[in-house]
Amino acid sequence: MAPLDELKSASQRRGSFRQTLAAVLWSFFGVRKGTAHDADMAQLNPVHVVLVGLLMGLLFVLTLVLLVRGIAG
Repeated sequence: MAPLDELKSASQRRGSFRQTLAAVLWSFFGVRKGTAHDADMAQLNPVHVVLVGLLMGLLFVLTLVLLVRGIAG
């Protein structure tokens, strides 16, 4: 299968928002079983995973900034 076909196939996956959010949160925590990771890779849309990861990273940074401002101010 050509790489472009694989990308098209992966973008057609229909994992739920809850599954995507859980996978991203587990990856932030850094603890994940190999079988759960493999199941996520088979079910989740990689575009959704990247978008949720970016949003969660932004939320994390904003939370830290607000926490530091609250303590310092």
